[in-house]
Amino acid sequence: MALHDKATLRLQDRLDGLALLVLRLGLAWFMFLWAAHKVITPRQYQNLARHFDGVDVSLAQVYAMGGVQIALCVLVVIGVFRYFSYGSLLVMHFFTVTRRWEGFFDPFAVNDRGFPVNRNQVIDLAVLGALIALVLLIRRDHFSIGGWLARHDRARWWM
Repeated sequence: MALHDKATLRLQDRLDGLALLVLRLGLAWFMFLWAAHKVITPRQYQNLARHFDGVDVSLAQVYAMGGVQIALCVLVVIGVFRYFSYGSLLVMHFFTVTRRWEGFFDPFAVNDRGFPVNRNQVIDLAVLGALIALVLLIRRDHFSIGGWLARHDRARWWM
């Protein structure tokens, strides 16, 4: 392989890693906001659990869920335990998507004031796709602690 070809591949590899860094940080921020709201407005999440899932959860349970989700977002930001942390965000978001199917079948619905009522569900699908892509491309996620350790053949359990 020519020197030019190797340099091009290295550049592309770095650009892929940079793209995944942007994707990872954006997704972590998106998920962090939802998790932080559980801590800031726990009663809202009690009402959502009752409305969507038909279950009553205590304030302590809402705080615990928010805390665990915030911790996972921190793991994603720094890129450690990548299969676990990225996969956990994917599973959590997939759970949210499965609870709101009805909006996917009517993405252009508006209420009596003309407000689009199902646009969050459409956004949810885009985020789900991005989370799936992040997990599928985890080996190209070079700008993370797990990626650095993998490149330097360090402890595999950090990946």
